Amino acid sequence: MRKKDLQAMKELPTRWTEKAGQGTPLPEYPRPQCMRDAWQNLNGLWNYAVTENGKRPDAWDGEILVPFAPECMLSGVLRTLRPGQTLWYRRTFRIPEAEGQADSTAQGVSRQASRTLLHFGAVDQRCAVYVNGRKAGEHAGGYLPFTLEITDCLETGENVLAVAVRDDTDGLPFARGKQRIERGGMYYTPMSGIWQTVWLETVPSSYIVRVDAEDDGTARMADGTHAAGEGPGAENTAAVRFRIRTEGCACRGRITVYAPGLYNEEEFDPQRTAALPVTAEAAFGEEDVKGGYLTACVRLPEADLWTPETPYLYYYTVWYGDDRVTGYFALRSVSIGEGPGGHPAVLLNGNPVFLKGVLDQGVWPDGLYTAPADDALLFDIREMREAGFNMARKHAKIEAERWYYHCDRTGLLVMQDMVNGGEKTKSWYVTYLATALSAAGLSASDRARGLLGRGSRLSRRLFEEEMWDTIDALRSHPSIISWVLFNEGWGQYDTVRLTKTMRELDPSRLIDAASGWYDQGSGDFRSVHWYFFSLPFRTEAKRAFFLSEFGGLAQKEEAHSACEGVYGYRVYDSRKELNRNYYALMRRMEALRKEGLSGYVYTQWSDVEEEINGVYTYDREVKKLIIRALPDTTRQDG
Repeated sequence: MRKKDLQAMKELPTRWTEKAGQGTPLPEYPRPQCMRDAWQNLNGLWNYAVTENGKRPDAWDGEILVPFAPECMLSGVLRTLRPGQTLWYRRTFRIPEAEGQADSTAQGVSRQASRTLLHFGAVDQRCAVYVNGRKAGEHAGGYLPFTLEITDCLETGENVLAVAVRDDTDGLPFARGKQRIERGGMYYTPMSGIWQTVWLETVPSSYIVRVDAEDDGTARMADGTHAAGEGPGAENTAAVRFRIRTEGCACRGRITVYAPGLYNEEEFDPQRTAALPVTAEAAFGEEDVKGGYLTACVRLPEADLWTPETPYLYYYTVWYGDDRVTGYFALRSVSIGEGPGGHPAVLLNGNPVFLKGVLDQGVWPDGLYTAPADDALLFDIREMREAGFNMARKHAKIEAERWYYHCDRTGLLVMQDMVNGGEKTKSWYVTYLATALSAAGLSASDRARGLLGRGSRLSRRLFEEEMWDTIDALRSHPSIISWVLFNEGWGQYDTVRLTKTMRELDPSRLIDAASGWYDQGSGDFRSVHWYFFSLPFRTEAKRAFFLSEFGGLAQKEEAHSACEGVYGYRVYDSRKELNRNYYALMRRMEALRKEGLSGYVYTQWSDVEEEINGVYTYDREVKKLIIRALPDTTRQDG
């Protein structure tokens, strides 16, 4: 599909569009939980070409602005990659000869280090990476980060980096989310290729791969004390487990944990760690490193708990031989327990919290899956908080890690979907029959794998690998309080078994096993979607009743819409009418809350293409819902 074929959806810039095209796009360090001083951002203009036979191009079609997908306006390409085609990228880079000679672009990268790592935030859907004509590695799956060591491929002076990408979107069972080759309605423009930051780091021969620092998992009350009979003497202390993945020879080192702080207004500066008070330290020796992993426990004398109102973060530095990284963790617990009226509720640090959530698709009119600027991510999050939402459900997408970082530091709770994939589903079974059964308070079986899009062993294997990798990649973000295993039956199968597997992978979070319908009785929620018919409200003894999607009230702002078409569950002609019906729904939520509702997710945060049911327009310029502050947006018992 050439540029002229995409004009049915008009170009709709945002306030950040112009900034994205100036200098290096998204210049911020992309991995705030494992920061190094020396790195080189490779975002910017690359050569690109699309070939039909998979071979390297003889000539380039033009330039593309990385990390924006070729289907979006910010890329400068506006071309859809079709199944069977190969998208090629090319750029050159240099590794500075010495640390003192490093230029501002390289941000201190030095050739004195022994290994060079090439990081990709995400590439959709399958790719092979070449450095100076040598294959450095490959990756499959369009939503998760990966790293290649390219030391042996490097040459003195200029180096050539090439990436070949194939993307079959809904033609293969990989995770795809709401992308569809033929977009429309609730399915969106497919995007392909590099869509998150690409960067280089040079590290010592023995180095840190990643650090996971987690609370000991003991439930704490709001004052920091442990629940009765739990924890180390019910003291206001905390034990934090560090699990450090390493590469190379075993080394000695130490961990320093700094005093907790609030960074919701200003980001943490890793250059200022020397001036921070030290809360705790721990040393380790070579003998503590086993099989490439180091496990260490650090005891904190006091526990400042992470909450939406006070999102305390503890920063730390880990030294491992000659390597050094800085990251953060938080102290908080989440569980299901007794709430108001004796109904099951979500407990944060042992206290009931009412989840007032909004569905967030994370799509932008200028960058599609890629936000035009880091400020754009922060805008959405802060506006959600300002509107009274204390939680976002990240729907059918995994974000760039800085989105989760901003949620961590501003106190926005997150429910994270596993990205759906699989073969094509049968709409009569997955959508129409399931909706009717849900209205009657019934649930269909998840055993019809073919109808649900999981007929092949390959499809099921890919999903389970991607589920594991998603949890592994995001497990250290305190803002994530729950995983969403399946949504509305898309690719659903073996729900009870996979809920158990997910619990074993991460016992520290809640699980919404089947959001919408096809409930198999597992997980922590009876999770219902309410758009049509009557609401099948029925509380249970152990699982919390949760309205994981509702609303979808739509109203079009012509000047701020990208498409002529209109999609929504209930469409209104004026903003006044839209708001009147929204508040009628909110009054219904407040009444249900007294009957045992544990929380809800309103659909949705922003318009996306034809789907015009957002609080904001697609370009984030018009706030269609004038949301007044409702009482008690966080606590259940107020």
